[in-house]
Amino acid sequence: MAKQKKIEPLVGEDLLKKVKELENLSKEEKAKQCGYYTVTKNGIERVNMMKFLNALIDAEGIQLDSAPSANGRGGRSASYRISVQSNGNLLIGSAYTKQMNLKPGDEFVITLGKKHIRLRQVDSEDREESEVMEATA
Repeated sequence: MAKQKKIEPLVGEDLLKKVKELENLSKEEKAKQCGYYTVTKNGIERVNMMKFLNALIDAEGIQLDSAPSANGRGGRSASYRISVQSNGNLLIGSAYTKQMNLKPGDEFVITLGKKHIRLRQVDSEDREESEVMEATA
C-alpha cells in the first residue's frame, strides 16, 4: 500500500470549491481529501472532523460565537443595527462589508436625510465622472 502524502488543510474558497467537487463522498472522506487528518505513530489516519467543520463555517463567513474583543465586550455579529460610538463615529463592521464583497479602497457617496444616512457605492463610471468634474472646476 503506497503511503499517501499529507496535504496542507484547505481553507476559504479553496476549501469550498474542493468540497463541492467531492459532493458524492462521505463527510469523513471530504475532510480527509481536504487535508483535515493526522497520521498516528502506528500509521493510522485520523480524520479531524471538528477542524474541518470549523474551517467550513469560517469559509462561509458564518460567525457562531462572539469572541471577546480587546476592550472586553463581546464581538459583533451582523444584527443590522449599529450605535453611534462615544467619539461620534458610526462603525459598519466587517460582517456587512464581507457580505457585500467590499475591498479596501472601495468608495461610497454619503447622502444625509432628516433621519437617515444613505451610502451608495461609487463605481468606476462615477469615479471617472467625478474626476472630469474636478478637472474642469
